[in-house]
Amino acid sequence: MIRNFSFLTLILLSNLMFSCARKITEELVLVEKVQKRKEKELVAVLDSLSLVKPKTFYSKLSVDFKDTTMGISFKTSLKIVTDSAVNAIITYAKIPIVTAMITTDSITVVNKRDKCFERETLSYIKEKFGIDFTYQNIEELFLGRPLDYNTGQRYFIVHDPYNYSISSHKKRDRKRLDRKAKEDIIINYVLTKDAKDLSRTTITIPSDYTEIIVNYISRKAEKGIMIPYEVQIGIKTPRNNMFIKLEYEKVEVNEPQELLIIIPEKYEKCN
Repeated sequence: MIRNFSFLTLILLSNLMFSCARKITEELVLVEKVQKRKEKELVAVLDSLSLVKPKTFYSKLSVDFKDTTMGISFKTSLKIVTDSAVNAIITYAKIPIVTAMITTDSITVVNKRDKCFERETLSYIKEKFGIDFTYQNIEELFLGRPLDYNTGQRYFIVHDPYNYSISSHKKRDRKRLDRKAKEDIIINYVLTKDAKDLSRTTITIPSDYTEIIVNYISRKAEKGIMIPYEVQIGIKTPRNNMFIKLEYEKVEVNEPQELLIIIPEKYEKCN
């Protein structure tokens, strides 16, 4: 009798726990609908966000990088002089191993471990990672601005009751895109629930079978500018799948920054 009672008790407890778990899960996945806003209002928010940028920027970054072949974590010291150059010093185990300078038309990388350097055009980024980023895109990414946004272009509301979503293409145009059309790039911006900032950007390039998703997990205000403090980036290309996590520390905005890269005379071009 005790055995039967214990067995029945376990069954009842299991059913009760499953029922409670299911209710909790349902509550957790429940997402509130956003209030309806006019297309003009939401596009105006993007217009405003695209124009907000500091004259200079500095931050220490903790970076986690994974792709189909490897995973690595490292620290980066990042400096930006807006519309001019981005300077990064990558350290591993507290030792500087790579220095990089990206300007509006070139990229220079100094590899201190192998004692060599590379100086290339920005096409180097696509050759290495499969993504065709301009200098402006790199600034936008690190500063949390809408990627590749053009205030002179027409944008369209995506009818999503749970998100403020704006696209570069109408729904019917997105479905009809020809994969052979090299100029077709679909960009989708998602605003935060209060429609004050950028939450996510998705870039789809059908011709290259490439998708880039940038999630701005959190931000903090620095001198009136909402700077990202945690960013997650997913990149899918035919050659590779990459995941990058950025965490910002010790941020400085509009403070004097010196951008410097030195190539020692004994360094040769990297193979």
